[in-house]
Amino acid sequence: MKSRITERISDKLDELFNISKYLYENPELGEQEYQAARLLTDYLTKNGFTVEHPVYDIPTAFRASYASRKEGPNIALFCEYDALPEIGHGCGHNLISTMSIGAALGLKAILDETGGRITVFGTPAEETSGVKGILADQGAYQDVTVAMMAHPSPVSETSGTSLALQAIKFEYFGKTAHAAAMPEKGINALDSVILLYNGINALRQHVTSDVRMHGIISHGGVAPNIVPDYAETRFYFRAQEKKNLEKVIEKVKKCAEGAASMTGATVKISNFENSYDNLRTNTTLSEIFNANLMSLGEKEIRAASNGIGSIDMGNVSQVVPTIHPWIGIGDPELILHSKEFADYTITDNGKATIYKGPVPWQ
Repeated sequence: MKSRITERISDKLDELFNISKYLYENPELGEQEYQAARLLTDYLTKNGFTVEHPVYDIPTAFRASYASRKEGPNIALFCEYDALPEIGHGCGHNLISTMSIGAALGLKAILDETGGRITVFGTPAEETSGVKGILADQGAYQDVTVAMMAHPSPVSETSGTSLALQAIKFEYFGKTAHAAAMPEKGINALDSVILLYNGINALRQHVTSDVRMHGIISHGGVAPNIVPDYAETRFYFRAQEKKNLEKVIEKVKKCAEGAASMTGATVKISNFENSYDNLRTNTTLSEIFNANLMSLGEKEIRAASNGIGSIDMGNVSQVVPTIHPWIGIGDPELILHSKEFADYTITDNGKATIYKGPVPWQ
């Protein structure tokens, strides 16, 4: 059966690589991936999958499935296809999509004998809105047995962890006044933002070492001689565990409210992007995946590193057994989220990464 799976993927490899190249040449930002979603759904339809597009009121999200008449597990695979501003597919989402679709085509070749279902989820905006989390909240994975997505990387690495993330916006509302003639009449919203920054910096001493807090001032006023009546700051807060992150957020909110009290401003606190849960790798599934990857000729799979970023596969892992392994693309000197990485995805090594076995052209 494994040989039949690899043969099917080999037969489709040129088509899959052409899809990857098209995505590279036509990058689209999160929730604007209209061309990508249409290309992927058309290809899945052509190859015998039942496609729903759009789903869950998200115009560029889709679900494609193929089911055997025999009962069996539902294997979920995930496509990502949003690009980074100015860089394009520097995170290799063009390869993620084609690897997942290639795996689905390979499994489809033997599914009528084994039984079960393949579900391919098209999940936009991984870099920003985290649509996988939205789908999780709406129960999209209730009938899924296991979930998998392979991510291209400079080197192959075992599925590990990621940081939970909350993206929070703090808006302060004060009162304008002439900053020289009548400063006492104003309430400076920017002062509140600065006090919040100082509060967060002081808080760093009193959180666990895994916590990350980083932000920007997204609006600080309109002119130096006008007391700002509106100021805004945006922060990412991260931690290894969702529960710990929630405790940190409560402390931050108190800092924000205190900053408002000190200046007389009022504050509005809201999320400007969806929250990401921490990734919980299913170790049994991960070990099986690694064994199969080595059997295909992979020479080294490094141990999982401590999660330093945030991914919305974390939200999936909270509700269904999940893995998110990293697949080496062939150059350990490359850096993710770079133009060089994007360019490398359309080389012969990028093509080989889709297949990840003894390459058929050697």
